Amino acid sequence: MSSLATAVVFHPSLTRSVKLWSTTVGRDKTYRLIQYFSRFIAFHLIARGQTDLAARFNALKSALGSGRKLMRLFKPIEHLQAALKAVASAEAPVEQFTTIGRQLSYFGYLSLDMIVWLNAIKFLRLDADKAKQINKTSQRFWLVGIAFSIINGLAKSGRLGLSIKKLKEGTSEKQVIDEADRKVQIKTLAKARDATRYQLIIDGLDIWFPITGLELASLNDSTLGIFGVVTSVMALRTNWAKTA
Repeated sequence: MSSLATAVVFHPSLTRSVKLWSTTVGRDKTYRLIQYFSRFIAFHLIARGQTDLAARFNALKSALGSGRKLMRLFKPIEHLQAALKAVASAEAPVEQFTTIGRQLSYFGYLSLDMIVWLNAIKFLRLDADKAKQINKTSQRFWLVGIAFSIINGLAKSGRLGLSIKKLKEGTSEKQVIDEADRKVQIKTLAKARDATRYQLIIDGLDIWFPITGLELASLNDSTLGIFGVVTSVMALRTNWAKTA
């Protein structure tokens, strides 16, 4: 019995899970997964008339959403620092510009979202119209930030693809290159391109949240819930790989 308990407690998958959840990102994405799954379930429970059970899932969704806002309370500073670092980076012009735009947009979004959260927990006392205006503005920053991220991803993916093509054709800036080194470079660039495309899928789904929040589209909670679950799982998968 003791050996069985030890095997369970120290199972490699459980150890990796603990390592994942010991990080803020790991906890945030896990909470996000449950939050959007609750949103999806609540929608269908309401459709079936099970309002009491739906209320429980809505309460769970709201609690997790509030908790996630608390965890990223000082995250705007991180995005501001990233924007300043991007100014001095040697990225391609389009990638540099969109990186700066994305980081500044997220800075604006999370800063205003912090005010929205403080008002929600009654620490601030904003009138309803003012609170709604701030929330709308934060949604606009979020939308612009994701749009910049998508443009950045497309530009980066294209650049990496061109670099891979040149290496394969032997038309890179260095005409003479060792075959082994060339294969390593191609593999490295392909991995970076795959990661960029992976993020593009996440951004392509996540952008519908601010679009819906700004009433530019009217996706229901079932669709948004599924989008949130998918992108949360994708983000967790990326961070899970880092625990190996």
